[in-house]
Parts: sequence; C-alpha cells; structure tokens
Amino acid sequence: MSRTTVSAAYGRLRDDGFLTGGRGASARTSLPGEAPTGGSRGLTEARTSSRADEVLDLTAAVLPADPSVHAAYVRALERLPTRLPGHGYEASGVEALREAVAAAYRRRGLPTSPAQILITHGAHNGLVHLLRLMVRPGQPVVFDHPTYPQALDAILAAGARPTPVALPDDAGAGAGTEGWDVEGLIAACRTSGAPLAYLVLDHHNPTGRMMRAADRLRLLAGLKGCETLLVLDETLVELTLSGPPALTASAVDAPRVVRLGSLSKSVWGGLRIGWIRADRAVIQRLAQSRASFDLGAPILEQLAAVELLGDGGAGLAARRPLLRARRDHLRMRLAERLPLWACPRPAGGLSVWAQLPAPISSALAVQAAERGLRLASGPRFGVDGAFEHRLRLPYTLPEPVLDVAVERLAQAAEALERKAKPMSAAPSRRVAVY
Repeated sequence: MSRTTVSAAYGRLRDDGFLTGGRGASARTSLPGEAPTGGSRGLTEARTSSRADEVLDLTAAVLPADPSVHAAYVRALERLPTRLPGHGYEASGVEALREAVAAAYRRRGLPTSPAQILITHGAHNGLVHLLRLMVRPGQPVVFDHPTYPQALDAILAAGARPTPVALPDDAGAGAGTEGWDVEGLIAACRTSGAPLAYLVLDHHNPTGRMMRAADRLRLLAGLKGCETLLVLDETLVELTLSGPPALTASAVDAPRVVRLGSLSKSVWGGLRIGWIRADRAVIQRLAQSRASFDLGAPILEQLAAVELLGDGGAGLAARRPLLRARRDHLRMRLAERLPLWACPRPAGGLSVWAQLPAPISSALAVQAAERGLRLASGPRFGVDGAFEHRLRLPYTLPEPVLDVAVERLAQAAEALERKAKPMSAAPSRRVAVY
C-alpha cells in the first residue's frame, strides 16, 4: 500500500480513538473513551508520560493486571463447561482451587489440606466473615496501629470496639524487619478479652515492616491458652523485594491462628479471589454462616485463580525487579524534591510510609487534589486522628508517572508552606489559660 493510504489509516484510527501519540512519534493503541487513570495501565506497559490534566491516583496500593490474567481467564473459560451441569454454588469453594491454595501453604512448610481452606471474595471479605462469626457488637478487636484502612472499616462496621497497639517508631527499623510491640499485643489480647486480633506481619500495610520469626514465636507463646483468635493478613507475603523471603518467617503455625490470603495485591484486584486458612472446625462454621451473607465466589474467577496459582511463581518473579526499581526511584525522587521527608526503605510490599516534617497529611491531600493528585492521608490508616505526620505513597506506577506525582506533591507541600508563613509571621498575642 502507498504511504498516503497508510497515513490515512493511522489518521482514521487516531480520530476514532484507537490510537494515541503524536504524528512522527511512536503511537500506542487504546480503546475509545478509555479513562486515563493512574492504575488502568499494565505494569509492564511502556507508559512514558502523563498528561498535564490527568488525575493520578495514589490512594490504592495495587498492581494492574499483566497479560497472564487474560490468559488465565481464557483457559478458565475452556474448563467452564465441565462445571455447568452443577448448580454452581460452592460454599467452601471449588475443590481444585482449595487444593491449589493448600499446596501453596505446604510449600511454605505449613501442612494444609483443602478442608482447611475457604474461598472468599478477597481477604477483606474473609475478615468480614470472621468478624461476623467471632465478634459481637461492643467486643474489642486488637490490631496493630496503623493498619489497613478497609480492615479498620470492617471492624467498625461489625460494631466492635477498636483496640489499637501502636507500632514503635521507625528508629532502627529502616530495613523493614523490626518494629512491633510484641508484649503490648500479648497484654492487649489477654487483658481486654478480645475474641479476635487482626495483624499484618508480612510487609505490613502501610509501613512495609516484617516481623521476625523469633518475635512470631514469642507472640504465639505469649498467647498460648488465650481465647483470642489471631487473624494474620498475608495478602502481601509474597511481595518481598529485598532481604530473606517473608514466606520463610511466616511459616509459624498454631491452632488459634487464622490466615487470610488473596490474589488482589500480588496479581490483580479485579479478580476478587481470596481465602481463609484455619482449623477445620472454624472452616466448617464459616461455610455454614456465610449462607446468610453470600453464596460463594464466582466459579469462573476461581478457575482463573487455579491457573494463576499454578504458574510456579513466574508472574511475581517478573514483577519483583520492576517493583524494586520503582520503590528505589520513588525514594530517590522524594529525597531530591522533599529532602525534609523521611522515607524508610521497605523490604517488600507496595508502598512507602513517609514521615512528614509537620502534621500536614490531611491538608496536603487537599492541596494535592487541586493539582490532580489523589492521596490517602495518614489518618486514614488509624483511629482518633492519628498519623497526621504520615503519608502512604505507592510505587506501583512507572517511573515517569511517579516523577509527575512527586512534582505535584512537592508543589502541594510548597503551597502549604507559603500559607503557613504569613501565620507564623503574625505577632503573637498573650492568651490566658485557665
């Protein structure tokens, strides 16, 4: 075909919204009307720029899907006809998926059978089921503080009484391997009579810390004979980026320990497949009680999850170097543009828990939103207005987009500083205190 024909074809594709990019430069395919949000692009896609009017969303520390997700759905559709003669309701989950999850635990050194697994709509849904089964309104629930915001929402929605145990200061925990008040957790569980404690010990969200194996053993020993059910959220356990794998440290078990897992953080949030690993009696009670809440996870998604769990870890192995590079790039850019901020280097997970020079997190989120940057302020991760000195910053976006995000963040911080200067320069007035 002639050059004129080819140029006209490209022009038509561009006009119809199937092509983006300037003439004479590299072009990319897209869908007409595709929303240009920060999390909508694939992790491995070469997204090299961000439009000036584009809103960047840093409120969610999640990964976009890679091509393996689509491939898994294709294979799941091929297997779906074998499931169609049945009614499709699986209270505990598809047997093949429960076995795949159990096999993953066995590889970690935790002997597990499919009867110890309940498939859920993600780890959050699993926590909701556990709260409904174990906690009555007004009862305390212990958790490490700060914590995962949706977990805190679930605790409050259950009518439980939040009982936070503060994580010690970052001093000495720069490698992301220390920083839990183990004795405080034990005391809180024993003295409060809490029926349930929710902890994130592996690449803690939002701090990125990982509890050492010795401290886990000390925690379990301290809770021996205690009626508190220890719920460990392990959605980030496989996202180790430096240091020893979290899977090794987390292979500590006890009858009163329940584990929540999910593919939402490590694969794709849109899959909405998670699980609970617990004692068989607990799983049986959960399967019976969930009938009044939901009737099980979708079959197609479960079949796709079987395919994704069977890849031998190849998908995550390809993602880790990218995440490691983006973590280090974000910290470098923050040090350049916001040198007064302290940003510990997490050993894993998907975000940096930045310490701000002043209690400005909520005000900073407002300023950043005016500049097209959405942030989750520090108080979102705690109770009683805590963590105004903190800000969670995910590093799941490509480096050029992170550059734009940091620049907008710096501009928001500078705007706040300009607003504060006239107030600090105003003459002080003596105020009587009674």
